[in-house]
Amino acid sequence: MGKLTWQWILFFVVIPFILALGTFIIISAGFHDILLASVITLSVGGLVVGYKRASKRSSGKSLGMFLSLPLVYTAVLWAVFTVVSGGFNGDDVWLFYGIFHLPYAPIYMIASLMGDGRLFLWAPFAYELSFLLGGAILFLKRKEFPVLKFKQLIVIAAVFCLAVGTGAAVKWNRAKTVLPSYGFAYGGGYSSTDLTPYEVINPANKLPKLSEPPSFTIAHASEMPVLDGAEAAFPVYSAFANAVYENVGDVMMEQKEVVSFTNTIYAYERLLTGDADIYFGAEPSAEQRQMAEFQGKELVMTPIGKEAFVFFINPQNNIASLKVSEIQAIYSDKIKNWSEIGGADQNILAFQRPKNSGSQTLLEKIMGDTPIAAPLKEEVPAGMGGIIEQVADYRNYKNSIGFSFRFFATGMQENENIKLLAVEGIEPSPRNIKSEEYPFTASLYAITLKDNPNPTIDPFLNWMTGPQGQEIVEKIGYIPL
Repeated sequence: MGKLTWQWILFFVVIPFILALGTFIIISAGFHDILLASVITLSVGGLVVGYKRASKRSSGKSLGMFLSLPLVYTAVLWAVFTVVSGGFNGDDVWLFYGIFHLPYAPIYMIASLMGDGRLFLWAPFAYELSFLLGGAILFLKRKEFPVLKFKQLIVIAAVFCLAVGTGAAVKWNRAKTVLPSYGFAYGGGYSSTDLTPYEVINPANKLPKLSEPPSFTIAHASEMPVLDGAEAAFPVYSAFANAVYENVGDVMMEQKEVVSFTNTIYAYERLLTGDADIYFGAEPSAEQRQMAEFQGKELVMTPIGKEAFVFFINPQNNIASLKVSEIQAIYSDKIKNWSEIGGADQNILAFQRPKNSGSQTLLEKIMGDTPIAAPLKEEVPAGMGGIIEQVADYRNYKNSIGFSFRFFATGMQENENIKLLAVEGIEPSPRNIKSEEYPFTASLYAITLKDNPNPTIDPFLNWMTGPQGQEIVEKIGYIPL
């Protein structure tokens, strides 16, 4: 092997690997910003090594190629894999990218575990750019420059710009429908809201108390139905259990989890498998109904309160009301700009919810036969490493529109930075919900299986729809029956 080949191995294999190991050690020691740790370590190392390499006399042409080609290699490689993966950093093809950039394997391993795909580009770029800069500093100091023929310079610059431009174009196009991750911070990743204030095991919970002792109670843990449901329904069914289940806190801590939360999709599945006895939320989707029918399960749907399905926007948006037809046009991607319905000249970011969630099911009902456009998505770190795509949670940008249940949007989260929209000129006020004048009035259900043998379920449901149950519904913030 020639001298130049050994130098390539030293400067672009051995030394980057050592620096990547250094980054690995820094992260393992507790520095949690992997991007910052990687870029700083590789940049400083690349700057020093590039300066030292340029200080050794060699032919100008070979030195110029030596300094610039690794950067072009990374740009082309990144562009190719970005195009193949469609810009999705969680695609399996990036494993092969890592093989072609083996010296950075320690960094890529951590990046994969933490779900940070930015380092596929920025780890090698940080080293190679700094390596090139280190050489340039020495040349400027000496007033000497590596000689590259004009054609070579044009070709190298053109390939680099074309590669970076191609990869950036794919990323930019993807950024229109896929957003950076926000993630869920609560409930083991299931919840976007802190549910602690509504937990029965929290001594300082803010669950409402009845004005008189409950007329119905369940004393034995074995007879207490296991409750689960939607995020927006959690305060209601937690308050029901708090009122009816005797010593529920002790039961939860010592015997079994009778008040659980796994969100709409998983809670419904738990109802069908028998892991939960009562599911609380909006009406099930067509797919969920088919799931129950396929398993031979008959659903019993008991309305326990009224709620409004609302659309909301940023307060700076001057739109105050939407027609049903306009909502359908927005979510079918036929109306794409707020200026088309009297707003500012801004593209509409129409956020949705995951399929089979209660609110998404109601959107589908509103849309009828009108196809719904593909939802905005986000890249999120997977539980045991890697990156996955999921439907993006609402972001309160100036051009956003989202939807939810009124209580969740204004009661649980108490977000003053959103504006609820009227529909067909009718506000989602308690009076309009109770009278059902508001077009998107919905029921909150307690859903059970007809063949559930637990003898306390029926009297518990009767109590929920009676005066005391409805008192709790109203005190929580829903509209009683």
